[in-house]
Amino acid sequence: MIIDLERQLLILAAALLLDRIVGDPDWLWRRLPHPVVIFGKAIGFADKRFNREGARPASRRLAGRLVIGTLLAASVVVGATLSLMFAHASFVGVLLELIVVAVLLAQKSLSDHVQAVAIGYRTGGLEGARFAVSMIVGRNPATLDENGVARAAIESLAENFSDGTVAPAFWYALLGLPGIFAYKMLNTADSMIGHRSARHIDFGRASAIADDWANWPAARLSAALIAAGALVQVGLGAARRALKVALMDHGLHRSPNAGWPESAMAGALDVALAGPRIYGGERVAEPMLNAAGRMCSMADIDRAIRIYGAACSALLVLTVLAALTIRA
Repeated sequence: MIIDLERQLLILAAALLLDRIVGDPDWLWRRLPHPVVIFGKAIGFADKRFNREGARPASRRLAGRLVIGTLLAASVVVGATLSLMFAHASFVGVLLELIVVAVLLAQKSLSDHVQAVAIGYRTGGLEGARFAVSMIVGRNPATLDENGVARAAIESLAENFSDGTVAPAFWYALLGLPGIFAYKMLNTADSMIGHRSARHIDFGRASAIADDWANWPAARLSAALIAAGALVQVGLGAARRALKVALMDHGLHRSPNAGWPESAMAGALDVALAGPRIYGGERVAEPMLNAAGRMCSMADIDRAIRIYGAACSALLVLTVLAALTIRA
């Protein structure tokens, strides 16, 4: 299959714009299964069927490699089939592909979920904010003060900008529908089985490693885009600080990728992110990103969302410029 890179980039630009405006309408996904839900059901079935209790760690690791390899191959086949169908459907095919790509991006939905934390605080105080943040992070909200709630929301915004928007956009631009389908399958698998629980530490190991590699370019690009967003929304000093903190502190994060966008956002806002938190009733001690920064407040969530919005716009501009460069 010959890839028309200019066509893909123009479709991606339109999809970024559509997702930014429409997002994931609840009325639609109450009636239809979201593609990620379908991916999740396939992964859940494979987990129940092939991650056998009592199996040796080596057997579980092998099963995990075979499962994620099969799921990725299936997602590539589905993406390639749709791509061929859309290529032969002229304008209608372009429109359908645009919609599919927009569905697999998460700009507006992420912004809405994080904005809900600030709204929850304004309408229901700290308890309202804790409830809203519990919808997007895994840590125990009852242990969080205002700084903890705001910090959790901002970290989620920065990390998911990379995972939910930049990475799928990157893989679509590079490999078309097979690329974005494979990435979303892999990223969903990592969130479901790629953690270090007793059940999944061996079975999900291959998914976690592959997801780290798949997110490597997007994580670094997302830090640059956050710096661009800080330049637009705050100024040159904030952009420089975002890049400086990202370069200095990204390695302090437990993830080889999430540290880049989170450090960049910490620098852009001049706040301290990450650090100690409680997961599953256990205290997890981690270094602070931009430790010299101030504590977070609820007002920083609104500031972070504005920077995030400008970073999304920077991604759109970058996509259009890439398409124009290819045409020239």
